[in-house]
Amino acid sequence: MRLDWKGWLIAALLTVAILLPLVNVAVWSFTEVWRYPAVIPQKFGFRFWGDVLGRRDVRDAVMTSLSLAAIVTALSALICLPASYAFARMNFPGRNLFFMSFLTVYAFPKFGLYITIATIFIGLGLIGNFWGVVLIQLVSTLMFMVWIPVSAFQNVDRRQEEAARDVGASPLRVFWSITMPQVLPAITAAVLLTFVNTFYETEVAWLIGAPEVRTVPLLMIRFINSELIVQYGAILSLIMWVPSFLLLIVARRFLGAQALGRAFA
Repeated sequence: MRLDWKGWLIAALLTVAILLPLVNVAVWSFTEVWRYPAVIPQKFGFRFWGDVLGRRDVRDAVMTSLSLAAIVTALSALICLPASYAFARMNFPGRNLFFMSFLTVYAFPKFGLYITIATIFIGLGLIGNFWGVVLIQLVSTLMFMVWIPVSAFQNVDRRQEEAARDVGASPLRVFWSITMPQVLPAITAAVLLTFVNTFYETEVAWLIGAPEVRTVPLLMIRFINSELIVQYGAILSLIMWVPSFLLLIVARRFLGAQALGRAFA
């Protein structure tokens, strides 16, 4: 077989472009001494990890980000998944209009939309409030939690559902035994995207929550801008990667790579 050198070169360049910044951050997070002109750090250690993890503001920011992501994801699933089923399976007046209304948030610059919502929140006393951040972050989840499950529900094999009903299965039994297994990868993908997107979200947390609600991204920005210790920002970056990495491992373990890949396709 003829070796495709161009393809290998492009793949290598993409790998370097993606992995090199991650490797650089990981190296900095475990570096204690790295002075110019040394090519590699002179000393590795966990001293800065102890400093960062021992800070009260870091622990509070991590708990705030995890709480926000978990609550927003749960509320979004509770609201959007039944709506997705209705949009995919039911025909009612204004169906297309309502469906498109869930996606209009992505048709305009989001920051301008958030500014408009913030003016309303000022009158409601939700600025600098945890639940104000939760409410506005729900807006950012509609695309994932509506669009992806709708496509999955529409692609369910109706013949299997009809066959189950013919042999006497109840509608609820058909849903849990036939429909749910087919849409579970897509729902998992939507939940993963929602959780990760909420955990990493910065604009809303700054606009609505600051300064009382401080998340990990906001704290990392403060460390990068005002702290002279590079390792602090590197360690927080690694901490931010952990939730999405663990969620992907769990999804791969219980759903399999092929099913999860079809859901994201």
